[in-house]
Amino acid sequence: MGFTTKALHSKPIQNDVHGAMRFPIYQSSAFEFEKAEELEAVFKGFKYGHVYTRSSNPTIEALELQIKAMSGAFGVIAMATGMAAISNALFALLKSGDNIITTKYLFGNTLSLFQTLLSDFGVEVRYVDVNDVEAIKANIDAKTRLLFCESISNPQLIVPDFQAIKAVLSEYHVPLIVDTTMTPWNIFDAKKHGVDVEIISATKYLSGGGHVLGGLIVDNGTFEWQNHANLAPYCKKFGSNAFIARLRKETFRNLGATLSPQSAYLLSLGLETLDLRVQRSCQNALSVAQHLQTKSEVLRVDYPLLKESLSYENASKQFSGGGAIVTFSLADKKSAYAFLNKLKLIRRGTNIQDNKSLAIAPFHTIYAEYPEEQRFAYELNEGMIRLSVGIEDVEDLIEDIDQALYVEVQTLQESEPETPYAFDV
Repeated sequence: MGFTTKALHSKPIQNDVHGAMRFPIYQSSAFEFEKAEELEAVFKGFKYGHVYTRSSNPTIEALELQIKAMSGAFGVIAMATGMAAISNALFALLKSGDNIITTKYLFGNTLSLFQTLLSDFGVEVRYVDVNDVEAIKANIDAKTRLLFCESISNPQLIVPDFQAIKAVLSEYHVPLIVDTTMTPWNIFDAKKHGVDVEIISATKYLSGGGHVLGGLIVDNGTFEWQNHANLAPYCKKFGSNAFIARLRKETFRNLGATLSPQSAYLLSLGLETLDLRVQRSCQNALSVAQHLQTKSEVLRVDYPLLKESLSYENASKQFSGGGAIVTFSLADKKSAYAFLNKLKLIRRGTNIQDNKSLAIAPFHTIYAEYPEEQRFAYELNEGMIRLSVGIEDVEDLIEDIDQALYVEVQTLQESEPETPYAFDV
């Protein structure tokens, strides 16, 4: 079956007792069993069933099976948020004294997690250029447990060469963990290109409407977990299912980052139209990026499938679409804010891959807590706009961009509160 057909016709393990054509929301914290022996058997893993929604739930399970069918994955666990998915995957694979390899080009909250909590728990984070295979080799040792990067970095739009990275990691039995939020399965076959585990913020493309939070850990079944020092004991009992089993029975269950049944239901609805929305937003994003290249006010435009992009070679050979994010730079903060404030159709907001187009200045918001010199080192600048292109009629988006560019920049009256609020952006 094709991609969308799988989304529409994937089957749950057990059909709804009433024959509902859309799998219902099981809004229950616990589930009853007729006999005590049955409950014991489920707890011990000898019998199929759900006992407590923090561990599993029929509605959440139906979503996981739908994603498994669409992606061709070996195993899937759905969680409350994308950040929950990242942290659960790391806790399942790491312990104090280990190290990981990653890049400085990461989403702000992911970078914060690596720079603070991992360090606090005794895990060393080694930052390299992930497109430099020699640098990767030089940083691998007996305590290296994974390499983490993003399929398209947000907001720098850097695309790694995954097969080249995987070729190096395979020599040392190190898994490749990639946040593929920006590139759903219909435009990037991560498994084919060497990605062992995908981390996904389901809040983005999978939801579409910007109305629900969710995260996914997707095990593509390509890494031999008996070669991972921290999972080797689990392989003796669970074999190739060791990673998912440790998550399900220990890390995920103990940390409690459970997706709600209502959210699972809404995400399942979003999956049915995922391909239609992704294709539309990718087409729109390329058209918007090409149009921005013609504007004299714009100093720089980046989009992975622009031929001028430094990521074009890697993106064009790995992706069938460039994603929804376009970044471009105006002269300075005043120009960027004047543009943002003049927008009429495009919304000012921090989410990405919504059906609606969204714009934000990441230098002053998402990365606001970082020192200025660090922000510049992350390839950000004061006039940068991150534009998440939605599924509107592209002519309307271009018209809104054009009218916002033609605005006299007013002097901004800036004031900072004496005690700034702490926002999770």
